[in-house]
Amino acid sequence: MSEKGFTLVELLTAMVPSLIVLGAVTSTFIIQERSYEQQAHIVEMQENVRAGMQMMTRELVMTGYDPTSAAGAGIVSANDSSIRFTMDLNGDGDVSDSNEDVTYALDASDKQLTRKSTAIDTATPLAENIQGLSFTYYDSNNGITSIVGKIRRITIQLTAKTCKPDPNYSSNNGYRTRTLTSDVSPRNLGL
Repeated sequence: MSEKGFTLVELLTAMVPSLIVLGAVTSTFIIQERSYEQQAHIVEMQENVRAGMQMMTRELVMTGYDPTSAAGAGIVSANDSSIRFTMDLNGDGDVSDSNEDVTYALDASDKQLTRKSTAIDTATPLAENIQGLSFTYYDSNNGITSIVGKIRRITIQLTAKTCKPDPNYSSNNGYRTRTLTSDVSPRNLGL
């Protein structure tokens, strides 16, 4: 009686190519997963910095809005890393209501862009993993100024970094960064 089957050598010969293919598929999957995770961190960083910049620019355009000319709305204080400004959004002649006295600043310890409304009296984080925030102020002749009453244009530079380092990226300790710059001309200043 003859027995039919495979010898050990035949089994090993068949398994080796299968294991090579399985190893290649697994390796490709791991590489793709790492790439996806790194891209997800980059997208999150870009969304963070864009959202923070959009909120700041939208509100800064309204700086000084004062339909009754009784509120004295305008820029209250301005330095390289923060700005405080007012606007009479509801037209009641004062800037003491919610969202009418606003401060944007960088919380360096928590790496967050914060927005503070004096009516609420607490700073709310707008964007996380923010590495830098700077303001440059210009007068009506496009000269740099530090005099609050002469500010007519503001350049904002906001820099964010990824939440985790990328081991394949050699700069900045592995953290990828994005810097957005925006020029804002508050339309109600100097009227």
